[in-house]
Amino acid sequence: MNRPAADEYAPYFHAYVDRVPGDDLIARLQEQGEGTRRLLAGLDEVAGMHRYAAGKWTVKRVLQHVVDGERMFTYRALCIARGEQQSLPGFDENAYAELDGSDARSLASIVAEFAAVRAASIALFSGFEDAAWRRRGVANGNPFTVRALAWVAAGHELHHRTVLRERYGVG
Repeated sequence: MNRPAADEYAPYFHAYVDRVPGDDLIARLQEQGEGTRRLLAGLDEVAGMHRYAAGKWTVKRVLQHVVDGERMFTYRALCIARGEQQSLPGFDENAYAELDGSDARSLASIVAEFAAVRAASIALFSGFEDAAWRRRGVANGNPFTVRALAWVAAGHELHHRTVLRERYGVG
């Protein structure tokens, strides 16, 4: 599958799409998922509660945000792939994070949820026929193709993995 063209998503998402190397998105999603699980596997609960500064999210909350974001991107991709013409809603990541319950959960349970969501994303994307990848819709007031949403999901994970490494000192 080719990388989406710039007109397949809003300019805000260029940074996510640009982070994803190569053209085999399904293989990239598998590799990234394994890499993120490995990155977090050695962390204990104390590390899971680490914040790099006051008012910043914990490691657990960052990972839960990645999970929630991937669910939103794949939901939007599914809707558009199936021909939805209504504008799909956005989501306020900070409002979602406030209510996600991640800090009361074990890090291992969030890592397991991430693995399950990633497996479901790969299964969903693997089932789309060529025509579905090119379908266009609107989410949060922005135009998207199904293909672009899949690349954004991959880039979103890579962005937050970088944040975990550079700001939280994970890995």
